[in-house]
Amino acid sequence: MDDPRPDSRPDPRPDVDALEQALHAARALVLADLAAGDVARAEVVSLVEDAVSHRRWWVEQWPQGVAYVAGLVAQDVQDALLERYGRWPLCPVCAESGSDGPHQGPHALEVEPELGPDPHWVCGKAGVVVAAVGALGSRGDQGGLGAS
Repeated sequence: MDDPRPDSRPDPRPDVDALEQALHAARALVLADLAAGDVARAEVVSLVEDAVSHRRWWVEQWPQGVAYVAGLVAQDVQDALLERYGRWPLCPVCAESGSDGPHQGPHALEVEPELGPDPHWVCGKAGVVVAAVGALGSRGDQGGLGAS
């Protein structure tokens, strides 16, 4: 006879759900930053999808890394954009202050921590946190593309 009580074994779905939620959140955060800089064109969104697919495999191999996915996807997209289109996101701090100078040119923000939770876009030159990943444009930081 079947036992009407729920199975007492742990359900593996919460891990899969947490992984998918983290990947969806990472995708949404990076897309928000791309949209803030008016960079979210179809070919760029494809780069985001490629990064999310790659990180899905990565976090399946190392489930403890789920908290790092947003920053890693942002870095992956940033690297892919640099190879194809140019620097992204451009630093609004140095652009406003003119500290890029005529010979240095615009530079991109960096994701910090490189491997950690709660990633932020940071100006490495000025040592200033510009915005959390996913929040570019919330204070006027547009983060468009620059020449490579």
